[in-house]
Amino acid sequence: MLGHSHATSGALAWAGAAAALPLSILTFPVVTAGHISTVDLVMGTFLTAGAALLPDADHPNGTIAHVLGPVSHAACKVISQVSGGHRHATHSFAFVALVTIGTWAGEHWLHRWFTLGLVFFLLALAVRALNLCPPGHGISAYGTVVVLAAAGTFAMDQWISDKPTWLPFSVGLGALAHLAGDCLTDRGCRLFWPFQLRTCVPVIERTGNKVETWVLSPLFVLGTLALLWYTLVHHP
Repeated sequence: MLGHSHATSGALAWAGAAAALPLSILTFPVVTAGHISTVDLVMGTFLTAGAALLPDADHPNGTIAHVLGPVSHAACKVISQVSGGHRHATHSFAFVALVTIGTWAGEHWLHRWFTLGLVFFLLALAVRALNLCPPGHGISAYGTVVVLAAAGTFAMDQWISDKPTWLPFSVGLGALAHLAGDCLTDRGCRLFWPFQLRTCVPVIERTGNKVETWVLSPLFVLGTLALLWYTLVHHP
């Protein structure tokens, strides 16, 4: 799937989990009262959209590789070599567990600087994936991403806690949404890496085809908006 589709599917997953309260996993231990605040709901939507790009850290030509210019491109090349290439280790349940636990550990051991650094990176991914910056791989593209992500991080700094309990769930949920999306393609994913078994339900024959760009992606956006509205009305 394209980066835009992954980001919108991540936002949809977050909105759906929030709307399902108090039935969803977000209830425990994230919130004890059975609801999530409006501010956290909005922040979580954007951050989960960004987190839905994380598994593509193994793709040197993907959206994530160019989010911060040469720095992110070099990092993705290294991750690709270490993980075995595209759609291997980073496209598995093990990776989802790793980023979820890693986020929790970073919050508790490195505190606010880690939280804000992660917020900046996830916002940068969301900005790039949602095409809120100029196209291409030049400085005008990643420079705009940096400016917008920095502005968003500054704004969230006024509201987000040092250790938001919902953030690890947001990151894990975004990564899981990515895997679900890639399993809709004919290549599928090695969900149970390091085992060779690939899981696929080939609804999308080719990345970027009309089904994805004209049907699934718009439905993800509409679904997110509808669920956010529902949550704000029923869980004020």
